[in-house]
Amino acid sequence: MKREQRILFVGGKVFDGLGRTLPGHGVLVDGGRIARVAPAAEFSGYAGRKVDTAGMTLMPSLGDCHVHLVYTGAADPHAQMNKQGPAQITLTALENAQAALRGGITAVRDCGGKDYLEFGVRDAIARGVFPGPTIRASGRIICMTGGHGNRIGRVADGCDDVVKAVREQVHAGCDLVKIMATGGVMTPGVNPMDAHYSFEEMKAGVHEAKRFRKSTASHAQGTEGILNAVRAGIDSIEHGIFMDDACLREMLESQTYLVPTIAAVRNIIANADNGIPAYAVEKARAVEQRHRESFQMYYRAGGRIALGTDAGTPFNLHGENAMELAYMVEFGMTPVDALIAGTSRAHDLMGLDGHGSVAEGNHADLLLVQGDPAEDIMKAADKRFHVAVLRGGELAAGELPA
Repeated sequence: MKREQRILFVGGKVFDGLGRTLPGHGVLVDGGRIARVAPAAEFSGYAGRKVDTAGMTLMPSLGDCHVHLVYTGAADPHAQMNKQGPAQITLTALENAQAALRGGITAVRDCGGKDYLEFGVRDAIARGVFPGPTIRASGRIICMTGGHGNRIGRVADGCDDVVKAVREQVHAGCDLVKIMATGGVMTPGVNPMDAHYSFEEMKAGVHEAKRFRKSTASHAQGTEGILNAVRAGIDSIEHGIFMDDACLREMLESQTYLVPTIAAVRNIIANADNGIPAYAVEKARAVEQRHRESFQMYYRAGGRIALGTDAGTPFNLHGENAMELAYMVEFGMTPVDALIAGTSRAHDLMGLDGHGSVAEGNHADLLLVQGDPAEDIMKAADKRFHVAVLRGGELAAGELPA
């Protein structure tokens, strides 16, 4: 489908990305934008191309707020990446981005790459050289000596060095800055509960990022580290596993986003006997129940949650990102709220205005699925039920019905 072609989707349901399912509505796409959303009767005289969506739902395409494009989902992603040279890693990142697009994801936030190789993929896709999702990339994660992610990150200690590290990411062309507040599962020798950066270091890094109009994210699993990040003004807490009442209260007051990445821990535990490093399996099992509880705490309190998967971690495959919707429902979210987390909320966190909802004037980044995902989340989560993915009004995956 060419971008300039007008096309009317009519006959089925529309999920608007904000919580409403609109039966009997049509959506007119024109020039890559949503030109009109109205009851089907309004389009009775339309003579252009029509797509019959009977038995289907047209919804915004999904955003994934936490991926690692340089990792493949191998049992030991870091060891796998070390077998590749820069050219191979770059092509891997492109392949992973395109797999996400085929899986209904038209925007991703890369939360830690390798030597800025993913920036080239981001920029080539943005220029239209290759098909792929919109990419917002952090560049090198910023961590303390021996901290989580130190094998690929920018190691910085003390406020001055953290500020310098942020400036390096800004100079390299980052879209956001990611600072590692705690230990994590996938780095040997660190404890997810431990706070790594002090509040002062976190504050220095977040302030410097915001000075240059960059959004911020923090890998934060332990309680003290979550509090340090939130008090520093972080935009999103990634994982948030050991959230307590103080974290909950301060995150709600600051309207901090939680990006839970349920898929990461889930896939490690489900594939524990398939070559994943023993230390990662042990830590994943130790945090599994607490992860569920923290998600439920924040959700029940009305906190802002955005879809993120940590795609690229063990057996957490690019292209299967949408399954996070089902995992959030399994953890207690309603299907409608999971869809909101994956559409309007995800795009809001990424700063992508005009995306994430089916509204007039917005970009025509759309996902057509079988059935009604507001009733059965698997219709959106399982890509086998995806009929077509559109990015900017152009068919990116699947086929449009006649």
